Amino acid sequence: MPITLTSVIIDAADTEKESSFWHRLLGGSLTPTPTHHFVQAPGLPVIVVQAAPGHTAPNWPDGTSQQMHLDFGVDDLATADRAATDAGATRLRPTGETTQETRTRSRVYASPAGHPFCLRST
Repeated sequence: MPITLTSVIIDAADTEKESSFWHRLLGGSLTPTPTHHFVQAPGLPVIVVQAAPGHTAPNWPDGTSQQMHLDFGVDDLATADRAATDAGATRLRPTGETTQETRTRSRVYASPAGHPFCLRST
């Protein structure tokens, strides 16, 4: 029996801010409802931002667990890095020539609601 991933649900206190971030980063369409915002980007499962008024951002990597983590493959890491930060991502791990992220061709970020994700060079 094949199983496919159809959506990823992300909690956020501010659904508008969080869904707008994912829409700016991934493109596609954004469909809001009162409790959920749906981001459908080409080739990806639906990103669903769910209203969670009491949501507290994870304090990862310096504290509590990350709750979830998404990895995105990119052709051009420098361009994707600019797109992510321009869309509102916060870089969790600094990038520089001597960092582990540079050696592994991966960079770690957080969305506006604090959910970690990586951009990895493919």
